[in-house]
Amino acid sequence: MSSRAGGRQAMSELKLRRVIEHNQRLREDLARPRVRVSEASASLIRYCKTTKDHLVPSVWGPVGRGEDPYGQQTKGCSCSIQ
Repeated sequence: MSSRAGGRQAMSELKLRRVIEHNQRLREDLARPRVRVSEASASLIRYCKTTKDHLVPSVWGPVGRGEDPYGQQTKGCSCSIQ
């Protein structure tokens, strides 16, 4: 009988430890800084309107070679290997 009582106590301690850890995670989540959805949406819209996206030329117009970070770069060695 004493082995069963010890097993139950160990199981209860394990459950208690899990509840305490879960409670701690919930407290950390509650302490995380929040931003209102309207503020986050306005910030995202402002970013999209002011940041030029070279992958969408239909919106921003054609991109010059010097401005295009995704285009072929001409810097470097211009030597040929024979």
